[in-house]
Amino acid sequence: MNPADTGRSQLAFELGHTPSHTEADFMVGEGNRLAYAHIMAFPNWSGPLTLITGPAKSGKSHLARIWADRSGAETPGVDALEELSRAGGAAPLVIKDVDRRGYEEAALFHLLNQSMRDRRPLLMTAREPVANWPFATDDLKSRARLAALFTVSTSDDIHLSQMFVKLFGDRQVTVDPKIIAYLVARMERSPEEAVLLAGMMDRMALQRGTAITRAIAAEALAQRGAAHDDSQLELDLARTEVEGNDDE
Repeated sequence: MNPADTGRSQLAFELGHTPSHTEADFMVGEGNRLAYAHIMAFPNWSGPLTLITGPAKSGKSHLARIWADRSGAETPGVDALEELSRAGGAAPLVIKDVDRRGYEEAALFHLLNQSMRDRRPLLMTAREPVANWPFATDDLKSRARLAALFTVSTSDDIHLSQMFVKLFGDRQVTVDPKIIAYLVARMERSPEEAVLLAGMMDRMALQRGTAITRAIAAEALAQRGAAHDDSQLELDLARTEVEGNDDE
C-alpha cells in the first residue's frame, strides 16, 4: 500500500437498494391501522373513492402498492387521466401524489366523476389535506372530499423502531437494537427523519469500513441537529428519493 494512502477514508461504493413494498413487509401501527384495514377490506368498499394523506415516507406508496397488487390496479401517468375518463370502465386505478405531480385539473375532475358514476375503484395519495391542494377551483376538491379519507403517520416508539429495522433491512444492514433505541429516543419524530438518518449512517459506515455503531448514530444525530430547516429537509428527501428510496 502506498504510504500516502494511510489514514484515508475507505472509498464507499453505494450499490443502491430497493425498498420492499410487499404486503408482508408493511408495518401496521397505531398511525396506519385504519388505512391498512381499509385496503385489506377491498373489494368490500362502501364507495369507489379512497384518499390516503400523510407526510413523506409515512407509507402511503407502500399501501398503494399493496392495494394495486390485490386489486390489479394500474398507476397512470400524469397525461393519461383525460383519456381514461373518456374511455370509462371499472378497472381500478392508483393516482399518486395528487397534490404534487402537476395533474391537469379538468382531467382529474372528469376521472373522479367517471369513477363515482361507474363505481370505478380509485385510490389517491397526497401529502396535503384536500383544502391545500393547488387547484384553481373548488369543483375538484368537492369531489375529492367525497372519498373515504385516511391519514397515516409514524410517530410512536415501536413504529419508528420497526421503520428503522425495515430501512436497514432494505439496505441489507443489521443494526444492534440498542442503537435503534438510542436513535428513537433522541431523533425528531417523523418518518422523513428516520429515512435520512438511516441513509446517513449507512454511508458513514461504508466510508469507514465499519458496522453502524453508537458513535456513528450520535454523529448522525448531531449533524441533523436539534432544529431542522424545512427547506433543507425537502432537499435531503429529494436527494434520498433520487437514490431510490421512494417509500411514501
